Amino acid sequence: MSDDRLPPDRQPTLRVVPMPADANASGDIFGGWIMSQVDIAGSIAAMRRAQGRVVTVAVNAFQFKKPVFVGDLISCYAQVTRVGTTSLTVDVVVYAERGLGHAGDPEKCVKVTEATLTYVAIDDRRRKRPLPPEPRG
Repeated sequence: MSDDRLPPDRQPTLRVVPMPADANASGDIFGGWIMSQVDIAGSIAAMRRAQGRVVTVAVNAFQFKKPVFVGDLISCYAQVTRVGTTSLTVDVVVYAERGLGHAGDPEKCVKVTEATLTYVAIDDRRRKRPLPPEPRG
């Protein structure tokens, strides 16, 4: 699969359009804003698998490949790649569809970020808890 195509067989975990408040004076979206969206998307995948609360314990890898601009539509694809006793590793890939709301090419899509994060399942007292068995199906 090309880096510049949305995965045809998957639905995004999160989609959002960055706004001017999320950008620097040149219109480039802050890396911290993108990191936040990646963490949200990763936590959604982790919470689904954990069947409950999770906390982020590590950002194992994070690579910015291309900039994100005001008006891009970003799509975050999150997938659990490892399951331990209490922790999960999630890979998140982010694509930007350029030119939405502008005169640009609305079909232009680029991979902008790749990340790997680790989450731990917690209980109501914020203590580690074991993950439930993998659902059968």
